[in-house]
Amino acid sequence: MNIKLFTIPNLLTLSNLMCGTASIAVSLLYGELRLAAALIVLAAVFDFFDGFAARLLKCPSAIGVQLDSLADMVSFGVAPAFAMFVLYGQSPSAFGLDDTLLEAGRYMLLLSAAFAALRLAKFNIDESQHEEFAGLTTTADAIFCASLCYCCVSGGTVLAKEWIFAIVAVASVLMISPIRMFSFKMKSFGWRGNEVRYAFLVVAAALLLWLRIYAIPLIIVIYVVVSTVLWVIRSRRSQ
Repeated sequence: MNIKLFTIPNLLTLSNLMCGTASIAVSLLYGELRLAAALIVLAAVFDFFDGFAARLLKCPSAIGVQLDSLADMVSFGVAPAFAMFVLYGQSPSAFGLDDTLLEAGRYMLLLSAAFAALRLAKFNIDESQHEEFAGLTTTADAIFCASLCYCCVSGGTVLAKEWIFAIVAVASVLMISPIRMFSFKMKSFGWRGNEVRYAFLVVAAALLLWLRIYAIPLIIVIYVVVSTVLWVIRSRRSQ
């Protein structure tokens, strides 16, 4: 069997993987969460362009599909888990809980990587996720965690350990939830059928201009809330 390993899409996927690996290293070895967050975002950029390149060059491959999931597991599963692990260690406690309990909570944050693995495995076998997603994507979760870390270490936000634990727990559950999250894959660029997407993009752009990087966690929260409301409305109509 002749398998081409080093195609342009695969090299982009491997770049995604290396960014995730580097993010883990700088988080754990140096506690440099701003750089770790930037590497996760860069991994997301490579993740976008590997699929784009495969379609543009007309060279999709089975190995590319497998490689993409493996890279995503590192960059959007393990890397954000360790970033939040380090952020938790650097943050104060709001309620003065016992140190043993707080330390146990810190290691439980790493379970988010397991939820990301379940999310990716579910996506690989679920044929209904072409135009919308079932649950929060690992990429959205990773960018949320990365931007939150960046905001905290940049001095603009202070999160207590208990809040970090709660946020990671909720995000982990959202990844494997049945909630249908809208995607930005459009059949056409017209307004009809894309009203929610365009309205969301306008709000997101306005928030970015106003709050800059501090807007990213808020944008993802709005995305989850809007998707959940639409999912609930559709579910009730279908009953």
